[in-house]
Amino acid sequence: MIATIESQLSRSPGLFNPVRRVFLDPERKSLRVQEFEERLSKLVVGQERAVRSMSSLYQIFLAGMNQPDHPLGALLFLGPTGSGKTHTVEAAAEILLGKRDVVLKIECAEFQHSHEIAKLVGSPPGYMGHRETHPLLSQENLDRYQTEDTKLSFVLFDEIEKASDALWQLLLGILDRATLTLGDNHHVDFSRSVIVMTSNLGAREISELISGGIGFAPAHVSLNTGETEVEGKIYHTALEAARRKFSPEFMNRIDKVVVYRPLNEYHLQQIVDLELQSVQDRIMHSVGAKFVLQCSDAAKEMLFREGLDFRYGARHIRRSIERFLVYPLSSLIATGQMQSGDVVYVDANHQTSKLVFMKYAGGSLVTGVPKPTLETESKNARSRVVTLAFPKAKNSRNGRHTPAA
Repeated sequence: MIATIESQLSRSPGLFNPVRRVFLDPERKSLRVQEFEERLSKLVVGQERAVRSMSSLYQIFLAGMNQPDHPLGALLFLGPTGSGKTHTVEAAAEILLGKRDVVLKIECAEFQHSHEIAKLVGSPPGYMGHRETHPLLSQENLDRYQTEDTKLSFVLFDEIEKASDALWQLLLGILDRATLTLGDNHHVDFSRSVIVMTSNLGAREISELISGGIGFAPAHVSLNTGETEVEGKIYHTALEAARRKFSPEFMNRIDKVVVYRPLNEYHLQQIVDLELQSVQDRIMHSVGAKFVLQCSDAAKEMLFREGLDFRYGARHIRRSIERFLVYPLSSLIATGQMQSGDVVYVDANHQTSKLVFMKYAGGSLVTGVPKPTLETESKNARSRVVTLAFPKAKNSRNGRHTPAA
């Protein structure tokens, strides 16, 4: 190819100046896209394919090369539960638009009957509820959270397989022409929207793969980004399930299908840190005492082991942190044992299988406060130590056990 270009340039030297010839790199990403991808990679753990898909759409948006009569992107996210499908969309919206709740989210389980589609498009003239039913997919709702810098909207159809066939038919026009006609004949433009559909199709088969139905063990999942044998089987299982469920014309209107990989121990350990940071953000935005939360490595390990279940992914980690960390913290706040400006340090005592909560009064206002330990606490400090019973981690094989209540 390069030789052909060189021969063409040699035959027409007056047309191109070889001295100024510059080879271009189509793989290069803009600085804004690089920053977006780096931030999204920190929030979405272990799903490089999904991160690359979102960053590619953002690059097209910044270049202004999106089709005017087509959504900016139409993606179908497939994969096991708790792998981060919905979280990816919310994290991208948080980075670009400032908040996670700016996503126009459609819970497809609420549209299992065809007459419920009126909630999305409104009732037509002459039907009961006309002018009383405010359509969810209106232009106002779509553009509500756009900023001057980012004229972009995120529309999420969560668990699309649970919706009525009427919703799928409604999506055909949106995915193909980026337009929707409401009940009052007003048109909605989706050309500046990223439309994401999530699905748990093939979840039972995927669960058997993860839980060992055909010889799967957690150790088979490597830490690199390459596909393992099990990941390849999960990809084909989810894709075939989607093809069986949806019509060919529906699948043909989807720009890209992204199958999420199952999360391994390395990924789940990273999610523990992200969830703890989320707890700290809740503390700082709460109406109660605002303090600094620090967890020892031992405490993180106990939270991780209690929440380790490959079938439920990140959701079980979140459930473990809520049960064993957030609930005790709520009790300590409600009883006035912590005040604003304190440093609360959470440690684990493996001999008694308990979490230990300690604090330095006003410690966040003083620099250089050391982390307390069980061995170095004085008697006066120990009088302020609060201990809460921590159940022993379940010794089930491959981290499989029933979810915490």
